[in-house]
Amino acid sequence: MKLTFDENGLIPVVVQDVETKEVLTVAYMNQESLDLTLKNKRMTYYSRSRQELWLKGETSGNYQHLVSLTADCDQDALVALVKKDGPACHTGAESCFNEVLYTEAIPEKFSLEQLAKLVQERKDTPKEGSYTSYLFEKGKEKILKKVGEEATEVVIGAMKDDREETIFEVSDLAYHLLVLMSEMDISVKEVAEELAKRHVVDHKVKQETMK
Repeated sequence: MKLTFDENGLIPVVVQDVETKEVLTVAYMNQESLDLTLKNKRMTYYSRSRQELWLKGETSGNYQHLVSLTADCDQDALVALVKKDGPACHTGAESCFNEVLYTEAIPEKFSLEQLAKLVQERKDTPKEGSYTSYLFEKGKEKILKKVGEEATEVVIGAMKDDREETIFEVSDLAYHLLVLMSEMDISVKEVAEELAKRHVVDHKVKQETMK
């Protein structure tokens, strides 16, 4: 593919976090910085103000590791998905885009990560009347008891072939598992990474042999 650089030999690149898809920054590359990025798999840009190559993270340690690089239909702009070692912005912010000019109320999209974050907040900063804080206060034994109870409820719902009840109980179980994970300092990301290692879900292989 032949990319189209501007009159200064530059091409803009929109950089996104590979996990959250948050836009981290917009920078520029010339042919040399593009070649270095593809070779070393670490984002290297061209600084228009300093007129020199710029390896992101060289001084701060906040490297951005290339996951994918895609050109638009005119081949004159790029989108990079990266794994970042730290904040993208020189101010210390995760993203360079923080100045809101206009916004409408957007319904917050649910995710397990957000729920896990809320659970962690209830652990770190207990809230009076919060069931989650109550579980942490009672400790691991209480949490394990609730996980066992909810797992049993899932089995009962499924045995009755009651789809709605099973969904309800699976949700309860998932929530209590997140509480247990928080209690044991296990993140959703770690569980996802463990599941990603297991590519034999269609085969009768014991979990012990999947690693």
